[in-house]
Amino acid sequence: MPSKVAVLGLDCADPVLVFEMFRPQLPVLNGLMSSGMWGRLRSCDPPITCPAWMVMVTGTSPGELGIYGFRNRTDYTYAGLGIATSTWIKHETVWDVLSRHGRDCITFGVPLTFPPKPLRGCQISCFLTPGPDSNFTYPPELKAEITAACGEYVPDVREFRTNDKAALLKRVFDMTDSHTAYARWLLRNKPWDFSMMVEMGTDRIHHGFWKYFDKQHPRYEFHPELQHCLSDYYRHVDAALGKVLEEIPDDAWIAIVSDHGIKRMAGGIAFNEWLIREGYLTLKSRPDKPTPIGKCSIDWSKTRAWGDGGYYGRLFLNIKGREPEGTIPPEQVEAFKAELTAKLCALGDDKGRPIGTKVLRPEQLYEKVNGIAPDLIVYFGDLDWRSVGSVGGPNPRIHTFENDSGPDDANHAMDGIFILSTKARMKQGARGPGEQRGLQLRSVARTVLKLQGVEPPASMGGEAFDLRGMA
Repeated sequence: MPSKVAVLGLDCADPVLVFEMFRPQLPVLNGLMSSGMWGRLRSCDPPITCPAWMVMVTGTSPGELGIYGFRNRTDYTYAGLGIATSTWIKHETVWDVLSRHGRDCITFGVPLTFPPKPLRGCQISCFLTPGPDSNFTYPPELKAEITAACGEYVPDVREFRTNDKAALLKRVFDMTDSHTAYARWLLRNKPWDFSMMVEMGTDRIHHGFWKYFDKQHPRYEFHPELQHCLSDYYRHVDAALGKVLEEIPDDAWIAIVSDHGIKRMAGGIAFNEWLIREGYLTLKSRPDKPTPIGKCSIDWSKTRAWGDGGYYGRLFLNIKGREPEGTIPPEQVEAFKAELTAKLCALGDDKGRPIGTKVLRPEQLYEKVNGIAPDLIVYFGDLDWRSVGSVGGPNPRIHTFENDSGPDDANHAMDGIFILSTKARMKQGARGPGEQRGLQLRSVARTVLKLQGVEPPASMGGEAFDLRGMA
């Protein structure tokens, strides 16, 4: 039987922080890097937690999954967006394939595993779990067993978009400690050949505290008690990884991964306010306070496009014969997309300076486009600016420096991390092949199956990483 494989995920862990800035302070991660292979891991488009982790474990794309973010259109009506869950995943995951081949699997906290699904082994669902009263385990009886041993399950940091930073910081550290106890218990008490665990604390610390860390942030704020909280947390995570590694055999493969990176957020572009200004979106009445576009009264007979907020912008067209009150003739769609693309790319910052917005088309990004994709995917300022979907209020502006969903200092960056080694290599002082370039998120699944000696299904894309020098 091939060696065990343990994938330890740190959502949003950034290569600049792990590989450069904080590396001397992270003995566990540094030891794995020095003894193995590591490199930037190019995320999917869009680089969003959902679907990125599922892209990683299925070897597919957001287009094949039909999942383009947490919220997705479920039909061509104007009824709003549905929240993706595990029931949306129709492709085999790594643990599905390994279960078919008789391998025992553990997954814990991997995004888009709520509600949990059957596998050969154990599953504890992800941060989308509504709460500790939910059925968050497979098998169902695991819930009582693990909560009795490790305490109440904390699926995510409660209210991470808050101005009460001291309380938030404590909740992030406490959650990570709880997850560490859960992970160690699972590895110690349940049989496994493959395990995968994802910690969300790295993402939450970035979004909540980046402006206290990054002196180049446009809203940088010196705070003597918070200025070192990111480095403190990364050291805490490194120590937590060390505790988890105590439960992993010396010859097991250990992969440290993240789904995307992080960057400072310059501000927000009020996507729908811009569409209103340009004459593409018409409201029957303007709300007197900022209101999500889905709760506004839209005059669809005079509307050609509307947008959705988030770390990137999703633009939807009102097409005749597709939407109930479509206004754009199908033969004019391509010209209209080109018009919108040119205008969006020309939109500058609040001073009129170019920001480098990118506008992408799903049919050009993906080999297959399943589900209902946005008509255009917009990276405002190449993700330096987020998309703000709300409209209304006394002084609506296109450029905003207040996030409509609560305080948030950072946006996602395209590159995450990948590290591969073993405890044996670390203890022997082995030198690995070191930094590798060109690593792709969707290739992780095939790499894991390669390490387990299992043939991947045809649906699994990507190419397994070159593991020469790792024998």
